[in-house]
This record gives sequence, C-alpha cells and structure tokens, in this order.
Amino acid sequence: MPAARVLIDGPSELVFDYAIPDGLPVLAGCRVRVPLRNKTSTGTVLAVTDHAPADLGFALRPLHSLTDPEPLLTPKLLELARWIADYYACSIESVVRVLLPEAVRTEENAAKTRKAVVLTQLPDEETLDQLAKRAPKQHTILTLLRHVPEQQMPLTDLGNAAGTSVKALVAKGFVQLIDQQVRRDPDADGVDEILPTRDLPLSEEQQTSLDAILSSLETDGGSLASPPSPTRPFLLHGVTGSGKTEVYLQAARHVLEAGRTVLVLVPEISLTPQTVRRFRARFAHIQDQVAVLHSNLSQGERFDEWHRIRKGKARIVIGARSAVFAPLPDLGLILVDEEHENSYKQDQVPRYHGRDVAVLRAHLEGATVVLGSATPSLESWQNALDQKYQLLRLTHRADGQSLPLIRVIDMRLESKKQKSKDTFLSDRLRSAIDDRLAKNEQTILFLNRRGFARSLQCPACGHVCQCPHCAIALTYHRTDDRLICHICGHQAVVPRKCPECKDPSIILQGFGTQKVEDVFHKVFPSARIARIDADALRKKNALRDLLNAFRARKIDLLIGTQMIAKGLHFPNVTLVGILNADIGLHVPDFRAGERVFQLLTQVAGRAGRGSLEGEVIVQTFTPHSPSIQFARHHDFDGFADQELEMRRQFGYPPFARCALLTVRSTHERRAEFTLQTLHRRLKEALPPGIELGEPLPSPLVKAHGQFRFQLILRGPKARALTRHVQQVLDKTPLPEDVTAVFDMDALSFT
Repeated sequence: MPAARVLIDGPSELVFDYAIPDGLPVLAGCRVRVPLRNKTSTGTVLAVTDHAPADLGFALRPLHSLTDPEPLLTPKLLELARWIADYYACSIESVVRVLLPEAVRTEENAAKTRKAVVLTQLPDEETLDQLAKRAPKQHTILTLLRHVPEQQMPLTDLGNAAGTSVKALVAKGFVQLIDQQVRRDPDADGVDEILPTRDLPLSEEQQTSLDAILSSLETDGGSLASPPSPTRPFLLHGVTGSGKTEVYLQAARHVLEAGRTVLVLVPEISLTPQTVRRFRARFAHIQDQVAVLHSNLSQGERFDEWHRIRKGKARIVIGARSAVFAPLPDLGLILVDEEHENSYKQDQVPRYHGRDVAVLRAHLEGATVVLGSATPSLESWQNALDQKYQLLRLTHRADGQSLPLIRVIDMRLESKKQKSKDTFLSDRLRSAIDDRLAKNEQTILFLNRRGFARSLQCPACGHVCQCPHCAIALTYHRTDDRLICHICGHQAVVPRKCPECKDPSIILQGFGTQKVEDVFHKVFPSARIARIDADALRKKNALRDLLNAFRARKIDLLIGTQMIAKGLHFPNVTLVGILNADIGLHVPDFRAGERVFQLLTQVAGRAGRGSLEGEVIVQTFTPHSPSIQFARHHDFDGFADQELEMRRQFGYPPFARCALLTVRSTHERRAEFTLQTLHRRLKEALPPGIELGEPLPSPLVKAHGQFRFQLILRGPKARALTRHVQQVLDKTPLPEDVTAVFDMDALSFT
C-alpha cells in the first residue's frame, strides 16, 4: 500500500508516515486529515512513496481524508523547499511552514461569506403591478435586482427590514438566497482614487534594458506562451530616479499579455503601498488581479490573498521577502527591487535570502528574474563582473535632471561652534530648510535612530540605565515616557534620580527621531512636520496615510528612519538632510562601509526627482570616510573597486562564502563552553579550504536574556560549509538550555 510522509500542523515539527487508502488521490503538497493519538489533526504531505517502509514492524494508520482536492504546494515549490533546507541547514518542515503560512494551514481561517439575494425569475408586468400595490417592499427589491450587475445584491444592502420580504419572494420562486464570498481587501479602506497611467517614452538606456529583458522572455517564434529555458539573471543597475520602475512595468505588461504571471518583491513593507499604486494605475483594467502579501496583513486578508493567487485570480503579486513563495501559476517574471537590502534575509529559521531564492525559483520555473538597485550588493556586482548575471545600466535620470548636489558638513567643527556634544542641526542645514519652507518646497530628514534619547546617564557616577535582558542601554521614548529596549522590547519607568548614587541630575544623552521632531517644531514653528518610524506607525495604514499626506504637500518636513530611505518618489522634495551619517559606520562588520554607502546614496536619491534641482546635506563626524566620499560623488564603481579589492585580500564575500555559528543560553559559562566544544570538533575533521574562526563573545553579548557566543566560518563553497557544520551538530548533543544557530551567508554579525 502506498504511504505518505505528513508534516503535522502545530508548533512542534512532527512528521509521521501514514498509509494511503485506495481511491484517495494523495500527492505531495496536499493537505490531509490524519489520526494522531485519539484525535484528528491536519497536516501537509511532504512525499509519497509506493510502499511503506519494510522494517517498521507494524501497520501504518491510514489517512482520513483530503482537506483540499488539489495540492497546495506545486512540485516546483517543494523542490525549492528541499533546496533551501539543504543549503541553509534547516529542516524541510520549517521551510514548508513558510511556504504555507499559518493563515492557510489553520482550519480556523476560512473564506468570508455573506448572504446575497439573486433574481431567479422576473414576474410578468401584471404580477409586478399587483406587488407594487399589495407588497411595495417586494416590488422595490425586484426592481433593484433587475438593474444591478449579475442581478444580485448583498442582503444587508437591502436594508434591515428586508428579510421578511425576501423570504416571501423566495417562497414565490422569484429570488434565491446564496452564500456570496467576500474578499477581505487589504486596501479596501483606501480613500484616494487611482488614476490610470500609460507607458512612458523610454530613454535609449531604458529601451536597451527592456529589449534585453524581453529577448530573454521570448521562445521559439517570439511567443511567451510556453515557459522558456532558464536564462541568466539580469542586474539592472540604475542611478536613483533613472526609471527602473518604468522598465519593470513595461516588462510586466509583455508577460501579462502572454498569459503568464508576475512577482514583484520589495524590501520594506513601507514600499508596498507605493508599488501597488503604480502597478494598479498602469494595469487599471485588471486592478482586481493585483495581490499583496506581507506581514502586516490580518489572518483573513492573508488567507484570501493567498488563495486568490493559487487559483489564478491574481496575476500580479507584490510583497516583501516571504512573497517569493507566492503560489503563482505560470510564473514568467520576477522583479526584485532594491536587491541589495538586508531585509531580504530572514533572521529566523529558515534563514533564507529572498533575493537568492528568487533567482533559484526563476531557474526552476523557467522565468526571468531582474534584480534592480542603484547600489547593488557587492555579491551581485561580482556575479555581473563574472558574467553569471547580465548587467544592464541606467546612468542618467529619466527626466534629464542631474543627480543632486551633496554637501558634507563636518560636525566636529559644528560641535565646537555650538558648544554642544549632541548638536544635530548645522547652520547650513538650518538655512537650507528655511529656504525650502519659503519656496513651499519639501524636505526629508533622515536619522536611523528612533526614540527621544539613546540613553539615560548619571553625570555624577556614570551609571547608564541598561536593559536587564540585553547588553544594551535603554532608549528614552518621550511619547510613552518610558525607557525601552530596542532589542527585546523591555520597558521601564524613567527614574527621577540615579538608581546607583541617588543623584537627581541624571540626564538624557544622544538623540533620536522623537527629539529631532520636538526640536524642529520649536526651530521651525510654522512648518508642518511629521515623523515616520516604528513608534509613529503602530496603527494600521498609518504609513500609507502619512505618505499620502506628504504626496499631497500637506507636510513640509518629513523626519524618518530607513523606512523613508529608498524607493519613494516625491517630485517636490528638493532637500534631503542626513543628520548623522556615522550611525552604522563603526560597527564590527566587514559590510559596514558598504551599508553606509548604500544608505547614503539611497537617501540622497530622494532629492531632486522632479523639475527642481535637489540638494543633499550630509552631517558627519568622519567626513573623510571612503563610504561618505564616494557617496558624495555618486561613484558606485569607485567604491565597489576599492571595497572588492579589500574583500579579495582578506578573503571575505563575494570571494568566499561566510557562515556564522552562534550558541546562546541563559547561562553564560554553559554557552561559552558549548561553543568551545563545537569549535574543537569542527576543527578535528575540517575540510580543506575552510577557515575556522575562534569562538568569541558576540558584539551584542546578551540579548533577550540569553548570552551569545559565536564563530565565523569561511570557505570557497557553501555546501561544504553547511554539511560540515550540520554533521558536527548532529553528532553533538547540546545541553537542554543551550541553542545552536547556524546562519549560512550571514549578513548580521552582532
């Protein structure tokens, strides 16, 4: 009898074999009901075999039934899941739980329905006249149904008192009550109307890029109807404002016209509304076929969007990292916008990279993948230099405007002039903002640190209020009047005197977006100021509403964290101020310089995107840093050349694969000893070419109440690293309260 291996739903990764009863069409990827102890559970079929294992010694229990007649996971998605499990050294069960989100797996979620009245038979004119005299409500209902699309209406739209009249019409055979499925639209409460747009004229560089993408999409005879053979991924390197999105839109149109589907990945949820708006405006005739997937959706919204995608009702999917697993049929094109962003890397098991998974999925599905960025990751850039990716370049802005002028302000001189350590507003930036306010132009201010002050410190004894669970200072948030840890979320009451020496002169140190907003309200009293960060966007759709207000010029000055650093297009923004360019520059990470360069270039690109010239003012205490100087001159090639040479000399990615092994526990010595033991065993049978680092405390040695120790592994091939570490971990029993985490292609080393 054939058998199925089933992943049981629930927090634990239980996998059991079950016999498949005769006549039950079970395939890999199906959802099934199975017996588990004395109850019935649901699960996902991972694999189907012709015969049960011969050495069991007992008969397998049979499956009960299918929850859905068709597999929810296609063979290509299951193949992708197996690759992720092997490459990132995680269980296939953890990957399947990402492919099938909880909203889909949980039987508590279902399609939302409402009662609707359908006209089944229209009475003759004589009967209608009699109803108009004797039962005017019944006559009104029939008249309404005659003139609405599909001759049906929701029962609630007929009024609270319509129930009795409808029952009478049902008894007479004129109408019928049905259950009508209702889509829970994530954008249902949007107030702004989307106006249709048309394809824009392309520059020569844009047309060349589009032609290259379309040529990869075409098959024999120039038809897109059948899946083509896999092609090289495209790296679309275009300066900010060069019109990459227009290339995306026109490529997507060709794919849709051929009957295939499009997947668009964006790095931040904050970019999703704008991208959705652009695609819905361009494809206004099929607006209802655009689906959205991201973590801010409710369970019901995610359920509806996922099933719309699977059933082919949505042909364009836009979403963040996990949308790479959207069950799109006939996938033709994958667009990865801002491909360099770290947010594409999952920080929990399975620790996959959305960009890399997108490249592999395109290969498996026979689709074309386009990676776009003004500041490509050095890994993607090196792949283009090695001819693994096909490089497309947009070197000029689409509107013909020049890139914004970037001025660097040395804050060491400003601090001396203003006699303050925490100054964050230079004279040059202040006068530039005044000038924009006078001209009714808009300004964006960027500071990648939320909160009011970064710490609370006693000047008498030097005590700093620390998080009891993490090795980090608590940040003061004025809105909540609380000290909050940005790692674990711990909150504490603000002390009125030092907890150590009882000195009442305890003071706030540093500044965050809340303090900047507070000070700027005083410095620019007539300006309309708003703030965008995680604290200001706790309500659903708050981000969309703020960006719409800024687009409508109801806000003069927008202060924000990295949420506003990329992808946003506001033509009236002529000034961008970067309040502290040094944040992130001096952290113990070989990618620190690359990240700062990317962030500065992306933020600077928000200025001058309309008919007016833009200006960027960068405030820094390290003005001679290569990251800042190359960003100042918009010189990606120069930065990449010197950075790649450094990486080559020291054996860092992209010239080697890098992995991180972290051990954590609530007991410091136990975590340290466990990592030392693993280090010794890894060293014993170390494959040639792999470099094993020393076990050391993590830069953030304590987080969420656990002590953390780590070691870095580097080697020419990822699979060799993964398999060696996996073999050692499988053979090494860990203490009950110790956890080992392996992160292949790690992006964070803190």
